[in-house]
Amino acid sequence: MSGLSVGQGKIEVGLKWDPSAAGTPAHHLDIVAATYRADDPADRPGYLVHLDSRSPDGTINLARTSRTGQGLGYDEVMTLELNRLASAYTLVVVGVVIQQHRPEKTFGDVANVGVRVREAYHELLLRDFTDLASASSATVAKFTRTGSGGWEFHEIFRGFDADPVAFARLMGGV
Repeated sequence: MSGLSVGQGKIEVGLKWDPSAAGTPAHHLDIVAATYRADDPADRPGYLVHLDSRSPDGTINLARTSRTGQGLGYDEVMTLELNRLASAYTLVVVGVVIQQHRPEKTFGDVANVGVRVREAYHELLLRDFTDLASASSATVAKFTRTGSGGWEFHEIFRGFDADPVAFARLMGGV
C-alpha cells in the first residue's frame, strides 16, 4: 500500500519471531522508530525510539519488548500517536533490527519473523521477512505528514546489512 491516509493517527506496530534453539544464543530483534523534521538531514533523526525507550513527548512508546521471542503473539509492540506528534516532525520511519551477537545473524537465521502495522483494527501491513532473508535490519513503514496536517502510510519493506547504529543513520534515506 502506498499513500494511504490514516484516520486517528494512533498506530500499533507488532513484531514476532520464534525463539532460538535450546543451547544457542537468543534471537533479539527490536522495533525502531525514527522521527524527522522537514529541515533536518535524512541521516540525523530528531530522536529514535527503541529497546525499552519512548519518545521525549510520550507519543511513541515501546509498549512490549522481548529479548528472546518467547511468548504468544507479537513479542514486541510499539505505539505511535501521530496525531499528538509535534507539527515540526513531518516523517516517521519504522524499522526492525537484529541485535547482533557472534556469529552475526540475518532474518533468514531467525524463524517466523513477521511484522504487523495497524490502526485500530485496520491492518495497514502484514508481512513476513522471507524476502529479506539476507538482511540484518529493515525499514517496514513510513508515515508522512500531509499539507493538511494528517498522516499518510507508505510501505517501505527494504533490507539492509547494517548494525543498529548504522541502521539508525540509514533509515531516513528511504
